[in-house]
Order: sequence, then C-alpha cells, then structure tokens
Amino acid sequence: MDLRESISNQTTFSLEIAKNVLLKEGKNSNLVFSPLSIHIVLSLIAAGSKGPTLDQMLSFLRSKSNNDLNSFASQLVSLILADGSQSGGPLLSFANGVWTEKSLPLKPSFKGIVDTVYKATAKQVDFQSKAVEVANEVNSWAEKATSGLINEVLPAGSVDNSTRLVFANALYFKGAWSEKFDASKTKNYDFHLLNGSSTQAPFMTSKEKQFISAHGDFKVLGLPYKQGEDKRRFTMYIFLPDAKDGLPALVEKVGSDPGFLDRYLPFEKVGVGEFRIPKFKISFGFEVSRVLMGLGLVLPFSSEGDLTEMVESSTGKDLYVSSIYHKSFIEVNEEGTEAGSASAGVISVRSLLITRDIDFVADHPFMFLIREDMTGVVEFIGHVLNPLQGA
Repeated sequence: MDLRESISNQTTFSLEIAKNVLLKEGKNSNLVFSPLSIHIVLSLIAAGSKGPTLDQMLSFLRSKSNNDLNSFASQLVSLILADGSQSGGPLLSFANGVWTEKSLPLKPSFKGIVDTVYKATAKQVDFQSKAVEVANEVNSWAEKATSGLINEVLPAGSVDNSTRLVFANALYFKGAWSEKFDASKTKNYDFHLLNGSSTQAPFMTSKEKQFISAHGDFKVLGLPYKQGEDKRRFTMYIFLPDAKDGLPALVEKVGSDPGFLDRYLPFEKVGVGEFRIPKFKISFGFEVSRVLMGLGLVLPFSSEGDLTEMVESSTGKDLYVSSIYHKSFIEVNEEGTEAGSASAGVISVRSLLITRDIDFVADHPFMFLIREDMTGVVEFIGHVLNPLQGA
C-alpha cells in the first residue's frame, strides 16, 4: 500500500472517530484530540496481535497487513512528524511509550518493531506492587514529551495491580501563523452558544485576504502556519456552519464523507468583509478504549483477544489491553497555535466565482483541524462550543 493510500485510509479513520468523539464525548464541552495519536497506538497494538484480533484491528484501521501499518508509522515518525523548528517551521515532537508487567518480557520480534518502527520507550515495570508509581511515571513521561502541556494522561485509579500493559503516545505542535494577527485589534464580541444564550469573548481580526471557501450551508477557513525549509505545509482549518446551531449536522456530514476534505478545503485567497475568529484554549481527555469498543473494536480489550505476539511468556495468552487514555491541549492566539496530545494529494474543489468579499465571523460553535497539506495527514481535530470555557 503506497503512502497516499495509507494517508487516505488514515483520514477516513480520523473523521469517523471525530464524528463519534465530537458528538458524544464532547457534546457539552470544547474538545480537542489527535486521531493520529490513536491510530499510531492501535497500529502498535496490532503489531503484537494475531488471529481474529489482528483481523479486526486491520479492518478497523483499513489496512491490509501489519507490514503496511508499520511502514506507514515509520514514514509518519521520520518524515511528517519530524521537528521543523530548526528550519523556521513548526516545532513538532512525537513520542510513543509501552509499559509492560516485568513478568512478561517482550518478544524480540515485537520489541524490534517497538524500538525501530515506532521509536517507542519500552519499559518493564511492576504493576502488581507499584501501580501508582508506574502511573506517575507515565504521566511524567507525557509531561516531558509535550513540553509541560499534558501532565496527567492517566487519571487517578486508571492503573492498578491487575494492569498488565499500558500504551501511551504524546504529540506536541507549536506553529506561528504565516501572517500573525495584530493583538491591538483583538476586541470582545458576542459568541452565540448552542443553548441560545451568548457570551462575550476576545476575537482576532484582519483585513488581509484569507483562504476561504463557501459551500451553501457552511464555510471553511484555512490559516497557514509559517513554513520551514522542507516542503511540509501545516494549516489550521475552521469549519463554520451558517446556522448558529448547525455544528452537530456539520460534524455528521464531515464524518460520513471520506472525501470531504479533498472536496471542500479552500485553495485560493479571497478578500474579506467582516472577519473574526475567537481566541481559545482547550484541554480535554477521555478513555479512547471505551470509544473504540463502541465502534466495534472489542477483541484487544477482551479475554477473547490474542496479543501473544507481544510477550515471551505462556501467560501471554491472558494478556489484554486494559486501557488507552488520551489527553490533548490546544491554544490559539494572535501569534499562532500551541497544541499537545498524549496519544501528497492533489487538492481540488469546484471553482468559486467570487466577485465580492466574503464574511467569516466565527461567533458560534465550529469545528477545527490541523493538517499537513502536502500529504493530507490530520494531526488534531476538535470543536469550540464556548471560547471562554477552559481559558
């Protein structure tokens, strides 16, 4: 499977997961998560699976084999998620970690994949008598990997003496806008909430031309980040429904159409009339395994699962993934975006015949994502219901 096909499959996976998470986990709050983190962790688990468990995971991840998943992960880690700050682009860091009960040493073949493909920290620990200490260690690891943004990926009580395996992932992104906003022009305006009320929030504005496309009942804004010397181009996209309460329907549409992004992302700059985007800051965590089971991925988390490719022990047949937790943070302001998570396509869209300036006023709930445009890989997805919540 070539990289383009793998990315297309990963994007479909990302938008499907997003639909479920945004409409259920975050229906009452701001939300951000990294589908890429979840994809990588599941690929790592698949590398240690076999039989029906592996089949179910490959189907869920839309992949033909572990080799395809491993190849994709390797290219992601070495190319797309490489730090670009030294050449003027976004600061990126990406880390994986595997903690296993010390009585269950990893199989050399699995450890090789963990070390070389996923560049993961692999540690044997004592869950049976030091579960709390292990949880603290994982949290410290995540805090370091995300420059202090995520300090508790494992909530209290999530690890105990029955735990045998913990997978963690951390993704950190810090990018400056290619055209920064003038902070002196930031002013308070009404932001309309889903319940019909409104709140005053600080909005950024600009008179510069912007990447905007209009599609009947929603608009899409692209805010590019400063590009480094490599070819990668990172952009934040904001999906704004025309209706004040139109976000749930828009999320449903985005998550149900595999080709949505290729068709609807803006590709040219247009003049703007009224143009306002709220500043926001979001921290959000949830138990990924619960969401995945709700979507039909059940074997890795059950006694029926087969993770025997992971460990060199007869007790490997009793091994299962007890939990996958995920926590993300994002802050958007006049300078750019800082985001953390602990877990080349041809873009075409029908031509827009625009003869007038377009308004883009994000004064009601909207969805956003951060994507690398050369490849199409989606790093973060979220929505803003109230820009003051969590600020």
